[in-house]
Amino acid sequence: MQNSSASNGTFDTLIIGAGSMGMAAGYYLSKAGNKVLLIDAANPPHDSGAHHGSTRLIRHAYGEGAAYVPLALHAQQLWHELEQQARTTVFTRTGVTNIGLASDPFLQEVQQSATQYDLHLETLSGVEASKRWPAWRLSSEQLVCFEPDAGVLFCERAIRSYRELATALGATLLPDTQVTRIEVHGQDNVSVLTDTGERFTGRNIIVCAGKRTRRLLAPLGLDVPVTRLRKCFAWFESTQKVFAPGVFAGFIAESAVGQFYGFPDLDGSGLKIGRHDEGQPVSEDAALAPFGDEASDLADLQSFLQLHLPAAGKLRIGKVCEYDVTPDTDFIIDRIPACPNVHVATGFSGHGFKFASAIGNALAERIVKGESGVDLSMFSCERFS
Repeated sequence: MQNSSASNGTFDTLIIGAGSMGMAAGYYLSKAGNKVLLIDAANPPHDSGAHHGSTRLIRHAYGEGAAYVPLALHAQQLWHELEQQARTTVFTRTGVTNIGLASDPFLQEVQQSATQYDLHLETLSGVEASKRWPAWRLSSEQLVCFEPDAGVLFCERAIRSYRELATALGATLLPDTQVTRIEVHGQDNVSVLTDTGERFTGRNIIVCAGKRTRRLLAPLGLDVPVTRLRKCFAWFESTQKVFAPGVFAGFIAESAVGQFYGFPDLDGSGLKIGRHDEGQPVSEDAALAPFGDEASDLADLQSFLQLHLPAAGKLRIGKVCEYDVTPDTDFIIDRIPACPNVHVATGFSGHGFKFASAIGNALAERIVKGESGVDLSMFSCERFS
Protein backbone atom coordinates (compact mmCIF):
# COMPACT_ATOMS: atom_id res chain seq x y z
CA MET A 1 0.00 0.00 0.00
CA GLN A 2 1.34 3.44 -0.93
CA ASN A 3 -0.07 6.85 -0.13
CA SER A 4 0.50 9.02 -3.20
CA SER A 5 -0.26 12.29 -1.40
CA ALA A 6 3.34 12.60 -0.20
CA SER A 7 4.51 14.92 -2.99
CA ASN A 8 6.37 17.92 -1.58
CA GLY A 9 4.68 17.45 1.78
CA THR A 10 5.39 18.24 5.41
CA PHE A 11 5.62 15.50 8.05
CA ASP A 12 6.53 15.04 11.68
CA THR A 13 9.26 12.51 10.88
CA LEU A 14 11.07 11.57 7.70
CA ILE A 15 12.64 8.10 7.56
CA ILE A 16 15.25 7.37 4.90
CA GLY A 17 15.47 3.62 4.43
CA ALA A 18 12.34 1.53 5.01
CA GLY A 19 14.11 -1.73 5.79
CA SER A 20 13.85 -3.51 9.12
CA MET A 21 14.85 -0.65 11.43
CA GLY A 22 13.14 2.07 9.41
CA MET A 23 9.88 0.20 8.90
CA ALA A 24 9.70 -0.74 12.58
CA ALA A 25 10.34 2.88 13.58
CA GLY A 26 7.67 4.00 11.12
CA TYR A 27 5.14 1.69 12.74
CA TYR A 28 5.87 2.74 16.32
CA LEU A 29 5.89 6.44 15.40
CA SER A 30 2.58 6.09 13.55
CA LYS A 31 1.13 4.21 16.51
CA ALA A 32 2.09 7.21 18.67
CA GLY A 33 0.23 9.58 16.33
CA ASN A 34 3.28 10.84 14.44
CA LYS A 35 2.84 11.80 10.78
CA VAL A 36 5.52 9.72 9.04
CA LEU A 37 7.06 9.57 5.57
CA LEU A 38 9.15 6.48 4.74
CA ILE A 39 11.39 6.77 1.68
CA ASP A 40 13.14 3.72 0.23
CA ALA A 41 15.32 3.21 -2.83
CA ALA A 42 13.42 -0.01 -3.64
CA ASN A 43 10.05 -1.48 -2.63
CA PRO A 44 10.34 -3.17 0.78
CA PRO A 45 10.70 -5.96 1.61
CA HIS A 46 13.28 -6.42 -1.14
CA ASP A 47 16.70 -7.99 -1.75
CA SER A 48 18.69 -4.76 -2.19
CA GLY A 49 19.71 -4.32 1.44
CA ALA A 50 21.14 -6.29 4.32
CA HIS A 51 17.96 -7.91 5.61
CA HIS A 52 16.69 -10.41 3.09
CA GLY A 53 16.93 -14.17 2.62
CA SER A 54 13.69 -15.06 4.45
CA THR A 55 15.10 -15.99 7.88
CA ARG A 56 17.30 -14.70 10.71
CA LEU A 57 18.29 -16.22 14.04
CA ILE A 58 17.35 -14.62 17.31
CA ARG A 59 19.56 -15.50 20.25
CA HIS A 60 19.34 -14.22 23.83
CA ALA A 61 22.55 -15.58 25.40
CA TYR A 62 24.72 -13.33 23.30
CA GLY A 63 28.26 -14.12 22.23
CA GLU A 64 28.75 -10.59 20.90
CA GLY A 65 28.44 -9.21 24.41
CA ALA A 66 26.20 -9.50 27.48
CA ALA A 67 25.20 -5.84 27.09
CA TYR A 68 23.01 -6.89 24.15
CA VAL A 69 20.87 -9.27 26.22
CA PRO A 70 18.30 -6.74 27.58
CA LEU A 71 17.81 -5.43 24.04
CA ALA A 72 17.37 -8.99 22.71
CA LEU A 73 14.80 -9.87 25.36
CA HIS A 74 12.88 -6.66 24.71
CA ALA A 75 13.00 -7.35 20.96
CA GLN A 76 11.63 -10.87 21.54
CA GLN A 77 8.68 -9.43 23.45
CA LEU A 78 7.98 -6.95 20.65
CA TRP A 79 8.20 -9.68 17.97
CA HIS A 80 5.49 -11.57 19.84
CA GLU A 81 3.38 -8.41 19.97
CA LEU A 82 3.88 -7.92 16.22
CA GLU A 83 2.58 -11.45 15.62
CA GLN A 84 -0.56 -10.60 17.56
CA GLN A 85 -1.07 -7.28 15.78
CA ALA A 86 -0.38 -8.64 12.28
CA ARG A 87 -1.98 -12.04 12.90
CA THR A 88 0.92 -13.85 11.28
CA THR A 89 3.88 -15.97 12.37
CA VAL A 90 7.08 -13.96 12.68
CA PHE A 91 8.99 -16.19 15.13
CA THR A 92 9.45 -19.96 15.33
CA ARG A 93 11.05 -21.50 18.39
CA THR A 94 13.64 -23.95 17.06
CA GLY A 95 16.34 -23.55 19.69
CA VAL A 96 19.83 -22.37 18.79
CA THR A 97 23.10 -24.21 19.32
CA ASN A 98 26.25 -22.16 19.94
CA ILE A 99 29.26 -24.28 19.00
CA GLY A 100 32.98 -23.82 19.57
CA LEU A 101 35.89 -24.56 21.87
CA ALA A 102 35.68 -23.87 25.57
CA SER A 103 38.45 -21.30 25.09
CA ASP A 104 36.58 -19.34 22.39
CA PRO A 105 35.69 -15.82 23.62
CA PHE A 106 32.38 -16.02 21.77
CA LEU A 107 31.29 -19.15 23.63
CA GLN A 108 32.56 -17.80 26.94
CA GLU A 109 30.43 -14.68 26.41
CA VAL A 110 27.39 -16.86 25.65
CA GLN A 111 27.83 -18.64 28.97
CA GLN A 112 28.54 -15.46 30.90
CA SER A 113 25.51 -13.63 29.51
CA ALA A 114 23.26 -16.60 30.28
CA THR A 115 24.48 -16.67 33.88
CA GLN A 116 24.18 -12.89 34.29
CA TYR A 117 20.60 -12.77 33.03
CA ASP A 118 19.45 -16.20 34.24
CA LEU A 119 18.75 -17.52 30.75
CA HIS A 120 17.98 -21.17 30.03
CA LEU A 121 21.19 -22.63 28.55
CA GLU A 122 22.20 -26.29 28.30
CA THR A 123 25.88 -27.19 27.89
CA LEU A 124 26.92 -30.40 26.12
CA SER A 125 30.17 -31.85 24.83
CA GLY A 126 30.56 -32.18 21.07
CA VAL A 127 30.09 -35.95 21.37
CA GLU A 128 26.90 -35.57 23.42
CA ALA A 129 25.56 -33.00 20.97
CA SER A 130 26.24 -35.28 17.99
CA LYS A 131 24.08 -37.94 19.63
CA ARG A 132 21.28 -35.50 20.43
CA TRP A 133 21.32 -33.87 16.95
CA PRO A 134 22.46 -36.67 14.59
CA ALA A 135 23.36 -34.35 11.71
CA TRP A 136 26.36 -32.99 13.59
CA ARG A 137 29.89 -34.40 13.51
CA LEU A 138 31.59 -32.74 16.44
CA SER A 139 34.69 -33.65 18.41
CA SER A 140 35.13 -34.14 22.13
CA GLU A 141 37.11 -30.86 22.24
CA GLN A 142 34.11 -28.89 21.03
CA LEU A 143 31.48 -27.48 23.35
CA VAL A 144 27.83 -26.84 22.55
CA CYS A 145 25.68 -24.32 24.41
CA PHE A 146 22.02 -24.89 23.52
CA GLU A 147 19.45 -22.17 24.04
CA PRO A 148 16.02 -23.84 23.77
CA ASP A 149 14.03 -20.58 23.90
CA ALA A 150 15.82 -19.05 20.90
CA GLY A 151 14.81 -19.58 17.30
CA VAL A 152 14.13 -18.13 13.87
CA LEU A 153 12.61 -14.85 12.70
CA PHE A 154 10.99 -14.56 9.27
CA CYS A 155 12.57 -11.26 8.30
CA GLU A 156 10.73 -10.37 5.10
CA ARG A 157 7.41 -11.33 6.68
CA ALA A 158 8.21 -9.07 9.63
CA ILE A 159 9.03 -6.08 7.42
CA ARG A 160 5.87 -6.65 5.38
CA SER A 161 3.82 -6.78 8.59
CA TYR A 162 5.29 -3.54 9.89
CA ARG A 163 4.62 -1.95 6.49
CA GLU A 164 0.95 -2.98 6.48
CA LEU A 165 0.41 -1.86 10.07
CA ALA A 166 2.23 1.47 9.62
CA THR A 167 0.38 2.45 6.45
CA ALA A 168 -2.92 1.42 8.00
CA LEU A 169 -2.13 3.90 10.78
CA GLY A 170 -1.51 6.67 8.25
CA ALA A 171 2.21 6.41 7.45
CA THR A 172 3.16 7.32 3.87
CA LEU A 173 5.56 5.05 2.00
CA LEU A 174 7.46 6.38 -1.01
CA PRO A 175 9.23 3.39 -2.63
CA ASP A 176 11.69 3.32 -5.54
CA THR A 177 12.95 6.77 -4.59
CA GLN A 178 16.46 7.85 -3.59
CA VAL A 179 17.22 10.75 -1.30
CA THR A 180 20.04 12.83 -2.78
CA ARG A 181 20.49 15.44 -0.05
CA ILE A 182 19.53 16.24 3.53
CA GLU A 183 19.22 19.87 4.59
CA VAL A 184 18.97 20.92 8.24
CA HIS A 185 17.33 24.31 8.81
CA GLY A 186 17.17 24.21 12.61
CA GLN A 187 16.51 21.90 15.53
CA ASP A 188 12.92 21.32 14.42
CA ASN A 189 13.18 21.67 10.65
CA VAL A 190 14.85 19.28 8.23
CA SER A 191 14.20 18.55 4.58
CA VAL A 192 15.28 16.05 1.95
CA LEU A 193 15.59 16.24 -1.81
CA THR A 194 14.96 13.16 -3.94
CA ASP A 195 16.17 11.95 -7.31
CA THR A 196 12.73 12.82 -8.69
CA GLY A 197 13.19 16.48 -7.74
CA GLU A 198 10.75 16.43 -4.84
CA ARG A 199 11.33 18.04 -1.45
CA PHE A 200 9.89 16.82 1.83
CA THR A 201 10.09 18.54 5.20
CA GLY A 202 9.85 17.29 8.75
CA ARG A 203 10.70 18.10 12.35
CA ASN A 204 12.87 15.00 12.73
CA ILE A 205 14.63 12.58 10.43
CA ILE A 206 15.89 9.02 10.87
CA VAL A 207 18.64 7.94 8.49
CA CYS A 208 18.86 4.15 8.29
CA ALA A 209 19.67 3.85 4.61
CA GLY A 210 22.22 1.06 4.80
CA LYS A 211 25.02 1.51 2.30
CA ARG A 212 23.88 5.09 1.49
CA THR A 213 23.94 6.30 5.09
CA ARG A 214 27.59 7.38 5.10
CA ARG A 215 27.26 9.51 1.96
CA LEU A 216 24.05 11.17 3.15
CA LEU A 217 25.45 12.13 6.56
CA ALA A 218 28.94 13.28 5.51
CA PRO A 219 27.76 16.79 4.44
CA LEU A 220 26.24 17.21 7.91
CA GLY A 221 29.61 16.63 9.56
CA LEU A 222 29.19 13.02 10.68
CA ASP A 223 31.44 10.33 9.25
CA VAL A 224 30.07 6.92 10.14
CA PRO A 225 32.90 4.37 9.86
CA VAL A 226 30.98 1.61 8.11
CA THR A 227 32.38 -0.84 5.55
CA ARG A 228 30.10 -2.60 3.09
CA LEU A 229 30.91 -6.31 2.75
CA ARG A 230 29.68 -8.79 0.18
CA LYS A 231 28.52 -11.99 1.89
CA CYS A 232 27.14 -15.35 0.74
CA PHE A 233 24.57 -17.83 1.97
CA ALA A 234 22.93 -20.85 0.39
CA TRP A 235 20.41 -23.67 0.69
CA PHE A 236 21.47 -27.32 0.37
CA GLU A 237 19.37 -30.41 -0.19
CA SER A 238 18.19 -32.02 3.04
CA THR A 239 16.54 -35.25 2.03
CA GLN A 240 17.41 -36.81 5.35
CA LYS A 241 15.16 -36.02 8.32
CA VAL A 242 18.15 -35.03 10.44
CA PHE A 243 17.66 -31.40 9.33
CA ALA A 244 13.95 -31.22 10.14
CA PRO A 245 12.70 -28.77 12.80
CA GLY A 246 12.65 -30.47 16.17
CA VAL A 247 15.50 -32.73 15.09
CA PHE A 248 17.92 -29.97 14.09
CA ALA A 249 18.22 -26.51 15.67
CA GLY A 250 19.44 -23.20 14.35
CA PHE A 251 23.15 -22.71 14.99
CA ILE A 252 26.14 -20.42 15.07
CA ALA A 253 29.45 -22.24 15.08
CA GLU A 254 33.10 -21.31 15.45
CA SER A 255 35.16 -23.91 13.60
CA ALA A 256 38.59 -24.48 12.12
CA VAL A 257 37.28 -23.20 8.76
CA GLY A 258 35.51 -20.07 10.02
CA GLN A 259 32.36 -18.88 11.75
CA PHE A 260 29.09 -20.11 10.22
CA TYR A 261 25.38 -19.91 10.96
CA GLY A 262 22.48 -22.05 9.81
CA PHE A 263 18.81 -23.01 10.01
CA PRO A 264 16.79 -26.23 9.97
CA ASP A 265 14.79 -27.04 6.86
CA LEU A 266 11.72 -25.04 7.83
CA ASP A 267 9.70 -25.09 4.64
CA GLY A 268 11.18 -27.74 2.36
CA SER A 269 13.65 -25.31 0.78
CA GLY A 270 16.61 -27.11 2.36
CA LEU A 271 19.32 -26.55 4.94
CA LYS A 272 20.31 -22.87 4.92
CA ILE A 273 23.83 -21.87 5.97
CA GLY A 274 26.09 -18.86 5.57
CA ARG A 275 29.52 -17.66 6.62
CA HIS A 276 29.43 -14.90 9.22
CA ASP A 277 33.10 -13.86 9.25
CA GLU A 278 35.23 -12.77 6.28
CA GLY A 279 33.53 -11.18 3.23
CA GLN A 280 34.72 -8.95 0.38
CA PRO A 281 34.70 -5.14 0.82
CA VAL A 282 32.75 -3.34 -1.90
CA SER A 283 32.05 0.32 -2.57
CA GLU A 284 28.64 1.87 -1.98
CA ASP A 285 27.61 1.92 -5.62
CA ALA A 286 29.17 -1.38 -6.71
CA ALA A 287 26.83 -4.16 -7.78
CA LEU A 288 27.31 -7.33 -5.76
CA ALA A 289 28.88 -10.08 -7.86
CA PRO A 290 26.47 -13.04 -8.12
CA PHE A 291 26.95 -16.14 -6.00
CA GLY A 292 29.66 -18.31 -7.53
CA ASP A 293 31.70 -15.49 -9.05
CA GLU A 294 34.20 -15.92 -6.22
CA ALA A 295 35.69 -19.40 -5.86
CA SER A 296 35.28 -19.17 -2.10
CA ASP A 297 31.50 -18.62 -2.30
CA LEU A 298 30.63 -22.30 -2.50
CA ALA A 299 33.96 -23.72 -1.32
CA ASP A 300 33.71 -22.07 2.12
CA LEU A 301 30.23 -23.44 2.74
CA GLN A 302 31.10 -26.91 1.48
CA SER A 303 34.23 -27.08 3.64
CA PHE A 304 32.11 -26.48 6.74
CA LEU A 305 29.46 -28.99 5.67
CA GLN A 306 32.00 -31.69 4.88
CA LEU A 307 33.65 -31.18 8.24
CA HIS A 308 30.58 -30.92 10.46
CA LEU A 309 27.32 -31.63 8.56
CA PRO A 310 28.17 -34.36 6.03
CA ALA A 311 24.52 -35.40 5.59
CA ALA A 312 23.82 -32.19 3.67
CA GLY A 313 23.11 -32.75 -0.02
CA LYS A 314 23.90 -30.77 -3.14
CA LEU A 315 23.61 -27.01 -3.49
CA ARG A 316 20.08 -25.89 -4.31
CA ILE A 317 20.56 -22.16 -4.59
CA GLY A 318 23.15 -19.62 -3.49
CA LYS A 319 22.63 -15.91 -2.90
CA VAL A 320 24.62 -12.83 -1.95
CA CYS A 321 23.82 -10.16 0.60
CA GLU A 322 25.68 -7.34 2.28
CA TYR A 323 26.83 -6.52 5.79
CA ASP A 324 27.37 -2.89 6.81
CA VAL A 325 30.15 -3.40 9.35
CA THR A 326 31.61 -1.04 11.97
CA PRO A 327 35.23 -1.39 13.17
CA ASP A 328 34.09 -3.10 16.41
CA THR A 329 30.98 -4.77 14.85
CA ASP A 330 28.73 -2.96 17.35
CA PHE A 331 25.91 -0.83 15.97
CA ILE A 332 25.69 2.93 15.52
CA ILE A 333 22.47 4.43 16.90
CA ASP A 334 22.88 8.10 17.66
CA ARG A 335 22.00 11.72 16.98
CA ILE A 336 24.26 14.14 15.13
CA PRO A 337 25.61 16.41 17.92
CA ALA A 338 25.11 19.64 15.95
CA CYS A 339 21.74 18.48 14.61
CA PRO A 340 19.86 16.67 17.40
CA ASN A 341 16.80 16.16 15.20
CA VAL A 342 18.89 13.99 12.84
CA HIS A 343 18.93 10.39 14.08
CA VAL A 344 21.14 7.68 12.59
CA ALA A 345 20.87 3.89 12.78
CA THR A 346 23.48 1.96 10.83
CA GLY A 347 26.39 -0.48 11.01
CA PHE A 348 24.36 -3.52 12.03
CA SER A 349 27.25 -5.78 11.05
CA GLY A 350 25.25 -8.84 10.08
CA HIS A 351 23.75 -9.46 13.51
CA GLY A 352 21.27 -6.60 13.79
CA PHE A 353 17.97 -7.89 12.45
CA LYS A 354 16.93 -9.70 15.62
CA PHE A 355 16.92 -6.32 17.39
CA ALA A 356 14.93 -4.43 14.73
CA SER A 357 11.69 -4.39 16.70
CA ALA A 358 13.39 -2.96 19.81
CA ILE A 359 15.58 -0.52 17.88
CA GLY A 360 12.64 0.78 15.83
CA ASN A 361 10.68 1.25 19.04
CA ALA A 362 13.63 2.99 20.73
CA LEU A 363 14.07 5.40 17.81
CA ALA A 364 10.37 6.24 17.98
CA GLU A 365 10.59 6.83 21.73
CA ARG A 366 13.54 9.18 21.28
CA ILE A 367 11.52 11.30 18.89
CA VAL A 368 8.19 11.21 20.75
CA LYS A 369 9.47 11.25 24.36
CA GLY A 370 12.98 12.67 24.02
CA GLU A 371 14.64 9.49 25.24
CA SER A 372 14.28 5.74 24.77
CA GLY A 373 13.25 3.21 27.34
CA VAL A 374 16.34 1.10 26.60
CA ASP A 375 19.94 2.16 27.03
CA LEU A 376 21.53 2.87 23.64
CA SER A 377 24.67 4.59 24.95
CA MET A 378 26.97 1.75 23.83
CA PHE A 379 26.00 2.53 20.23
CA SER A 380 27.14 6.15 20.28
CA CYS A 381 29.21 7.26 17.30
CA GLU A 382 31.51 9.14 19.71
CA ARG A 383 33.35 5.92 20.48
CA PHE A 384 35.13 6.28 17.11
CA SER A 385 36.22 9.88 17.72
